[in-house]
Amino acid sequence: MVLSTISPVNRADWETVDLPQMLGVDLSRLPWVLRVLLENVARREPAKLPDVIEHMKCWLAIGSSDAEIPFHPSRVLMHDTTCVPALVDIAAMRDALAEAGGNPQSLTPVLKVDVSVDHSVGVDRYGQPNAREFNMQREMERNSERYRLMKWATTALPGVKVHPPGTGIMHTINLEQLATVISVEERGGKKVAFPDTLIGTDSHTPMINGIGVLAWGVGGLEAESVLFGFPVMLRIPDVVGVRLRGRLPQGVLSTDLALEVTSLLRRHNISGEFVEFFGDGVCSLTGGDRAVVANMAPEYGASTGYFPIDQQTIAYLRATGRSADHCALVESVARGLGIWFDPSATPRYTRIINLDLSTVEPLVAGPRRPQDKISLAAAASALETASGRIFACTQSSIPHGAIAIAAITSCTNTTDQKLLAAAGLVARKAVRLGLHPPKWVKTSLAPGSPSAEFFLRRSGLLSDLEQIGFGIVGHGCTTCIGNSGPLQKDMADAIAGGTVAAALLSGNRNFPGRVHPSLEFGFLASPPHVVALALLGKLVADPLNTKVAEGPDGELVRLRDLLPSDEEIEAVLRDFSQAGDFRQAFQEAEKNVSWRDLEAPTTPTFPWDHASTYIRRPPFAAAELASRLGRYTAHPLLVLGDDMTTDHISPAGQISAQSYAGRYLVSAGAPEDDLNVYAARRGNWEVMVRGLFDNRTAANLLLARRPASSTVHAPSNEEGPLWEIAERYRRERRSVVVVAGERYGAGSSRDWAAKGVAMLGVRAVIAKSFERIHRTNLIGMGVLPIILPNNQEFSVLAGDMIDVDALTVSPRCNIGLSIRGSLGTRQVVTGQAAVETDQEVETLRSGGMIPQILKTFLSSHKDIFDPNQCRPASAPGA
Repeated sequence: MVLSTISPVNRADWETVDLPQMLGVDLSRLPWVLRVLLENVARREPAKLPDVIEHMKCWLAIGSSDAEIPFHPSRVLMHDTTCVPALVDIAAMRDALAEAGGNPQSLTPVLKVDVSVDHSVGVDRYGQPNAREFNMQREMERNSERYRLMKWATTALPGVKVHPPGTGIMHTINLEQLATVISVEERGGKKVAFPDTLIGTDSHTPMINGIGVLAWGVGGLEAESVLFGFPVMLRIPDVVGVRLRGRLPQGVLSTDLALEVTSLLRRHNISGEFVEFFGDGVCSLTGGDRAVVANMAPEYGASTGYFPIDQQTIAYLRATGRSADHCALVESVARGLGIWFDPSATPRYTRIINLDLSTVEPLVAGPRRPQDKISLAAAASALETASGRIFACTQSSIPHGAIAIAAITSCTNTTDQKLLAAAGLVARKAVRLGLHPPKWVKTSLAPGSPSAEFFLRRSGLLSDLEQIGFGIVGHGCTTCIGNSGPLQKDMADAIAGGTVAAALLSGNRNFPGRVHPSLEFGFLASPPHVVALALLGKLVADPLNTKVAEGPDGELVRLRDLLPSDEEIEAVLRDFSQAGDFRQAFQEAEKNVSWRDLEAPTTPTFPWDHASTYIRRPPFAAAELASRLGRYTAHPLLVLGDDMTTDHISPAGQISAQSYAGRYLVSAGAPEDDLNVYAARRGNWEVMVRGLFDNRTAANLLLARRPASSTVHAPSNEEGPLWEIAERYRRERRSVVVVAGERYGAGSSRDWAAKGVAMLGVRAVIAKSFERIHRTNLIGMGVLPIILPNNQEFSVLAGDMIDVDALTVSPRCNIGLSIRGSLGTRQVVTGQAAVETDQEVETLRSGGMIPQILKTFLSSHKDIFDPNQCRPASAPGA
């Protein structure tokens, strides 16, 4: 490793990798993300450095590469609904190790792991002074069993730190508390400074790219491998440069920019590439602005949305309470490494997309996908078109186009105080005019950080928000993840009677049924627009020019008059934002008494409760699982259309007692009137397999577009629940595959969308395209993803058989496919294995990531241990 020495702070010497010496003038041509990856290889695997340098030079020649490189992140970030399945896997793997004669305690993370508890709190109560306290109490009551497992991990798995409920959303905690941008560690008696990097088990992990920290989202299975010392192997990524020019106009906020970027990059067919922002327009965006844009990387199809380190990074660190010494360290090391941003530079990119910031306008996105941007004026007509209804013909007292939910939520927007200030100023003007949302609108505010409350309360804006119904309901994902709670009763009745209604949220996803199972339609908007449109209570043509009140002197007040100017927003930030809030609020939230007093096991292995409806040992956590590769003939278990998201595959909303999963839970003793949400049940494989595709907009084309939670058993032509038909195929030793369209697996990084499909016995998913994280999750479960060529049709009917030739697989190799129709027809197609690296091939051959990990540990950790120390007769909460 080539090192250089710099003295950034108090004359202390810090060693860094000497990137300038390695690449010379070529360093300035390399995208900043690739510089960070190169530093990582040089520091962590120096023996591979000469080859990687040559690969990088070749990349510079053509803007692409097939070469593989290792990546060793310095830490891992998880949230509760991905952490719990991972911990269940780890607990089961420890059992498997013990049963095979290995030492279960050898299976211990080698990296620091931070876990947030942010995905389970629901909006049961809103618009009342005690709403947050009530919702938090219900959260602990519902989820204490899951939390015991998480608390067990803090003692059984050194390095695992759980931040208790109320401390904030994982991405906000990362931005405000955990991220160092530049880290320092002792090595050989010397201090080595290096870029902060991580992976996270949430697709929105790239939010931290907004302040120059390279990170991306992975599935829980891939995170498990990294926890135990396996590197992330990746092909040197294609890097798309987005050149920003100019600055945003007056009244245009970072949410509008994020929606513009999402639409723009989807139109350019971004799919898994690293995206990096460059150009002089970058300098006009604050760290908060950038984080909002970076957050939506999965929505625009990218692995990252990277903004290099510069003065705006330093300003953000100062504003969130980082020390002056640390800020000086960050700047000095970043400059010395050659990863400091130069607005005049144009590195070599795979391709370049241009965006003039001055052309961005206020936007919403919807009514079904985050990439479908429209003007506010066009939202009502877009909803009319999507629903096929004429809004003027409403018979109910609640009109068509009504807003059922208006939520300021999600890490996307509530992390940036500027956006919260704008929402609060709209509320202040509304209060002065006596305005209030109609009673059918369910309103809520769930800031990503407890520090937001300090700021809003000090400025008086929280009181204004509360007076119009936007009181704080919790510090979690809430509505954005589908934990929106029950609708207002009149609204629920109107929807049941045929009224077309929509959700409106400052989140990042509006897929059908995601926000609430009764709502097919949803719109994304900035926080001030969420508040403004909630006051109308419905979507109308040109809402900003709609009259809402008369002023003190009888003047006409339109909705647009409630929106604050940039100067008003900046004045609130200048007068009321304090850097000390962030650390203080976080430390107070960490003292959660309910979490502190929660009893949990302290044994090396987890004591399973066989009566539990939350935590069950999964059957796939075994060392010996057969590979699903091979040459075989399969029945199509499901045939699906385009945009089959992970919300469709593995739902996260409320579990209905009438659903297949709900009936199972009730029979197992769970309370029929409070079955919790799917996200809280991800530690119970029995629930998750029964909940697969339980989304009313997920259609199985084998059954003339009937719900995908049912399918047909081809040999008998009998229909039934998906899980039961899959089990029937398994007993008959018949292979099955899933066939899908474009963008299969878009959305959240839910490994259960892959685990569930694997438990159905699926050997391959054949689709026109895959979203990156879900592709890797499928491979992690041993399921082969196969891409269909765009120019070939692939029509599959009930009764057809599919021949798959996947005996020998290599990265991006051809896969022979042949459809044999029930009437003797035959269609031959050449697909491509959606496999990127040799490591992924080995994972498929091993039967999945978990068997691969177990085989590695069994071969090297057959230590003597006392099993009686691992299994107590009883445990708290068992």
